[in-house]
Order: sequence, then C-alpha cells, then structure tokens
Amino acid sequence: MSLKMMTVGYIKDYSDKIKRLKELLNTSDAVVIGAGAGLSTSAGFTYSGERFNKYFSDFARKYGFSDMYSGGFYPYKTYEEFWAYWSRYIFVNRYTDPPKPVYSDLLALVKDKDYFVITTNVDHCFQKSGVDKKRLFYTQGDYGLLQCSQPCCQETFDNEDTIRQMMERQKDMRIPTELLPKCPHCGKPMTMNLRSDDRFVEDEGWHAAAARYSDFIRTHTGKVLYLELGVGYNTPVIIKYPFWQMTAQNPQATYACINYGEAACPTEIAAQSICIDGDIGAVLEDLRRA
Repeated sequence: MSLKMMTVGYIKDYSDKIKRLKELLNTSDAVVIGAGAGLSTSAGFTYSGERFNKYFSDFARKYGFSDMYSGGFYPYKTYEEFWAYWSRYIFVNRYTDPPKPVYSDLLALVKDKDYFVITTNVDHCFQKSGVDKKRLFYTQGDYGLLQCSQPCCQETFDNEDTIRQMMERQKDMRIPTELLPKCPHCGKPMTMNLRSDDRFVEDEGWHAAAARYSDFIRTHTGKVLYLELGVGYNTPVIIKYPFWQMTAQNPQATYACINYGEAACPTEIAAQSICIDGDIGAVLEDLRRA
C-alpha cells in the first residue's frame, strides 16, 4: 500500500461525512476504535501554554523548559527532583479528569455497539469515562503503574498512593528521600510503566488485553468500522497502518479518520474511507446530534 499517494477520501462535504459516519456507527457489525494523543488533546489534556503554567511554573523558572513533554526528558541531578516533577506530572495527567467530555461523548456513540479500543494513550481517560477494561488494549503502558527499572520481573505496581504522598510532601521541587520508589523484589529504583525502550514491562494484564484485541479482530470480519481518532505518525505501525491494511483486505469495512491537520488515507482505500480534518470533540458532538 502506497504511503505517498494520499487522499482525504471520496466524500468531500463535511455534513455528508457526518451523515455517512453516523449511519456506519448505527449499522456496522463492530467498531474498532484506535486512539492516539490527539484524542486527549481534544479533551483538554494539553502539555503547554496555560495548563503547563498552571501546574509547572516553578519548574519552568528553575529548569528553563516550557512544556510538560520537555520536562519529562530533563536531566535532573537527583531522584528527589526527578520524582517531584514526575509525581506532579502523573497526578495532573492521570488522577484528574480532562476538562472536556470528549471521552464520554465517544462512549455514548458506541456503548450499545460491539466495540473494542486500542490506544497508545497512557492517561487512563477511557477507563475513567466508563469504557469496560475488557474492551481496551493500552499498548504503551499507564501513568498509573510503576515497574522495576532493571526490570527484574514482568510485574507492575499501582502508584496512586505513592504519587499522592509525593504530591503532598514535595517541597522546593524535591520529594523526601524516603518516598523514592524501589522495586520490592530487587531494591532497584522504580520507573514509570511507559514504553520507551526494551525494558518496558508487559505484565499479565497487558498480555490479556492484547489477546482480547487479537481475538476481536480475528472474529470480526464482516461490516467493520475502523474509527481512528487523533493518531499521528510517531508510532503508525500500532494503529494507523494495521487499520489501513484491514480495511483493504475487507471490502465490507470502512476506515474513518478524525484528526486535526492529519486526516488522510491511501488512495487504495479511498472508496472505503471517511477522513475528517477537525477537532475530534466538535466532530463527536456533531455525530451525537446527527
């Protein structure tokens, strides 16, 4: 499938795209949702600007970075500083709700359908909106989990109590040394369960979710809607490329892409595709009203 020959699909008018997509949501045998960072951005989980200044202005003054993403890669001199930043980061992006109801609007559209979600997002927003965890595969980890940094085992650990203590007791952008998380098995420092290299832990829950997703894909080969939301090109092999390939292999399938500034599909599946360039939250609201 050519990556150079791209199109915005065969339907050009926005209102026609909404009507067709709403029809497919109502009539498809199954809906496979693929979600990327753009979905959480639409829900208000932004990493720069006003939200960054609200929570990290002190870090910005001391360390000189201007967005949360950069702060995550800053070479802090001590673990106490590192975890002061990351505990605050995890708290605001995992243990608070997004400002806008984008995830709940999405669930309202598919809750009565046979659906499954695969996502590269790690902020737990699907679970908080009410999505059944048995219908969810979070491929890249979860801000709410810790793992051994070595790792010595394929096990993850819930971090909410630890993160809240770090938030409450941090001072001058440092946490108390006694709060530094250590692996209960080997004593090595703990780190976030986020996929960044080959040390990422795929625990029993991860493998169970992967198997459920694989079974869903294998057993749904009829009229399937592949609904891609906010997926970019950082890791297209996880969602975007497989969605294209499965659409091409199934003449009854439809690929729908909603993404601000990056809504396109290969020409080979143009006749089976709906591409909407716009804010995901606004589009979902129009779909609910249609």
